[in-house]
Amino acid sequence: MASKKNIALFDFDGTLTTKDTLLEFIKFYRGTAVFYAGFLILSPIMVLFKAKLLANWKAKEFMLRYFLGNHDHATFQAACDEFARTKIPALLRPEALARLREHQAQGDAVVIVSASPENWIRLFSDSLSVELIATRLEVAGNKITGRLCGKNCFGPEKAERIRAQFNLTDYDQISAYGDSRGDREMLALSNRAYYRRFS
Repeated sequence: MASKKNIALFDFDGTLTTKDTLLEFIKFYRGTAVFYAGFLILSPIMVLFKAKLLANWKAKEFMLRYFLGNHDHATFQAACDEFARTKIPALLRPEALARLREHQAQGDAVVIVSASPENWIRLFSDSLSVELIATRLEVAGNKITGRLCGKNCFGPEKAERIRAQFNLTDYDQISAYGDSRGDREMLALSNRAYYRRFS
């Protein structure tokens, strides 16, 4: 009988990092003045979201359209890559990165699963040689539209996309690391769930 394998699933924002990289990227890309002015304008949307009267994905699309809508895709992606190179390393939790590398050293498959767009995580995940499942942004006419391409990779969608990409019955040990309600369904897939901890 073939030997079983192990897989480790890591949330990105707040788990591997200390801050939400979507917000940090917007500050980096648009500047802090535009960031804070924008959130003042978007505050009614945020109130509806906090009151659970607006779905997570819809609130995210409002924000993405405001800050990123109609931006040139190549220019945007260059900024994403620069953010990944220069900003993400300082946002990483050393203990989280150490745990990820421990899984790699054991020969486990490692996957980053994030609700943030894949655009600024891809360079980082590739540098670690780990797989990435993340939210995708719609591009039309070489422009970022500000809309999502497919579903927001949050909550149940995280679990759906993991199951679509991996046959979890092939794995003896499934470890999952998360820090928020958006990770609950992913954590439920595992037989070793780590919520806001790494051991």
